[in-house]
Amino acid sequence: MAAIGDVARLAGVSKATASRALSGRGYVADQTRVRVEAAAAEIGYIASPDAASLVTGRTKNVGVVIPFVNRWFFGEVLEGIERALLGAGYDLTLYNLSDWGPGRDRVFDFFLARKRVDAVIAVGVDLDEREVASLDRREKALVCLGGSGGAAARLSVDDRAVGQLATEHLLHLGHTRIAHLAGLGAESRPASVPGQRRQGFLDAMSAAGLPSAEPAHLLEADMSMPGGYTGALQLLGHPGRRPTAVFAASDEMAFGTIRAAERLGIDVPGDLSVIGVDGHENAEMFELTTIEQYPGEQGRLAVDVVLRLLGDDATADPLPDSGAPLPTRLVVRATTSAPR
Repeated sequence: MAAIGDVARLAGVSKATASRALSGRGYVADQTRVRVEAAAAEIGYIASPDAASLVTGRTKNVGVVIPFVNRWFFGEVLEGIERALLGAGYDLTLYNLSDWGPGRDRVFDFFLARKRVDAVIAVGVDLDEREVASLDRREKALVCLGGSGGAAARLSVDDRAVGQLATEHLLHLGHTRIAHLAGLGAESRPASVPGQRRQGFLDAMSAAGLPSAEPAHLLEADMSMPGGYTGALQLLGHPGRRPTAVFAASDEMAFGTIRAAERLGIDVPGDLSVIGVDGHENAEMFELTTIEQYPGEQGRLAVDVVLRLLGDDATADPLPDSGAPLPTRLVVRATTSAPR
């Protein structure tokens, strides 16, 4: 098995120079670096990450904590994170986080507590004070992308403003009987993404002089296509109090709403306008009006912040302001129109 000494002898340099050339840490002349890399390739030398970790104190690995891997939004964020980390020479360890319970506790108290990761990116996770303190105590850099909790480095869209904008679009079209299909836990966890979008809906309704949405027009469901479908069947199943418009908390819920309307013989947008949030890759196919956010770019930005916190990207722009919302854009298509 080839060792660093073999590489050094073949390249005609010291072991320290060979190590610097292959690790990228410390100055080595370009010609020397090329010669060392060629020697390593010739004899099949692969640097041991464990040995490098002992020297540098770094694992070159970032933990990503995410609640879902089978939802479009989270998949796009994860792809953006992965591409950016690989480009920076980092590995990724994925933790699919359960909502609450022993499984979640093990992630923070056992797996992330070990020296397996240099930093943690939490995507759409509502962290409690104990979880944030656990990472801080072990000096793990933490970047939160969406969700809630006390992390210093946080990137997110303004979900309250998103909910308000989606509802205002329907109000400006002339709708007054507007329903909101919210994500699960929206009412009980007001700081969460579903909770903030729900509050934006209520803000817009109140500002329009419609302060009390009918209880039947405010429903929580899983933020998925099946969740949107079953929730919309419940919202739309009573003709006497049927809304003329639905603001769905995600595009996948909006797709389910459109399918439910088709099943009930309700014309979209003639009898029912539908708007979602995300900018899903299938939104154009469904002709869905939506508020786009850019999950792949959000993932890349989260990695930029991690690298700055770890001191590995000194040439990058200053850290984004944690209070500044990430960009969103209203895209109007064929699922919204004035009510009949």
